[in-house]
Amino acid sequence: MIAKTQEEIMARWQGEASIPLVSICMRTYNLEAYVEEALDSFLMQETAFPFEIVIDDDCSTDGTVAILRRYEAKFPTIIRANFLDKNIGVRENFIRNIQRARGKYIAPCDGDDYWQDPLNLQKHIAFLEHNHDYVVSYSPMQTRFEDPAMEQEFVWSEADRTGEEIQREFLGTGICAVCFRNVEILHAYPFEHHCAPIDDNFLASLLGAYGAGKFLREIKPAIYRHHGASDYSSKSLYQKAVMYEQNYFALYSYYRRIGEEALSGYFYDKMMAYGLIVHRRRYYATLLYQEGLKWLRARLSRLVR
Repeated sequence: MIAKTQEEIMARWQGEASIPLVSICMRTYNLEAYVEEALDSFLMQETAFPFEIVIDDDCSTDGTVAILRRYEAKFPTIIRANFLDKNIGVRENFIRNIQRARGKYIAPCDGDDYWQDPLNLQKHIAFLEHNHDYVVSYSPMQTRFEDPAMEQEFVWSEADRTGEEIQREFLGTGICAVCFRNVEILHAYPFEHHCAPIDDNFLASLLGAYGAGKFLREIKPAIYRHHGASDYSSKSLYQKAVMYEQNYFALYSYYRRIGEEALSGYFYDKMMAYGLIVHRRRYYATLLYQEGLKWLRARLSRLVR
């Protein structure tokens, strides 16, 4: 646990602690090996404004809750923790966690990731406060592999993006590297998100309707941790393809419902492309079977004549 006291962290704050400018949103589930590093990286932030740490634990069965309660007891003004007594799943916990944010800005970071830069929040907010055409900013990101045998190359976006680019291609980075405005749609979240297993991509597409994205190179990289229990990085390529197909279906359905024909058509095409990847074996086997039956029936018909 970080040595700083709550009073030391809040010493430079301008404004009431009960009205945080930024909400750090963290969801946890069985992350006892990692969550302290995440929390310490939040509490080391040096800011001139109040921030809060909003935690939603999805009924962890390991020592995660005990760790969170120790931090909550030491930093009661900063930390707002919610301990669910029934597991609701990753997607539902993600949006409920964000919806509890009181800040003008939201900086999400899962309990197995962390920040390296003590000025991470200060730099994000300095940009967003003075650039109202941007809805989101994002920093560099690095991947930390807990198992060297699982190492692979990740290419994270280091480019600014227009709102339309974000709607179509998302942010190209991990949720731990971003900070965005607490916009209206987060509190009337589309029900289609229940079909979207990659929740940060679904969220990014929604944010694109509110403005552009800015890459802030001067921030030290956020750390995305790759480990066997991760909801996404632990999946096989096939499983990831299935997740993308479902995500594109959710976005196609959402944009079709609200009458955004260009975007619904775009995600329909993406959904069909991934559907071919996911279902190709079954598709071609079924096609071969059906065509084989047609050929056999035709041959038998000619023989009967």
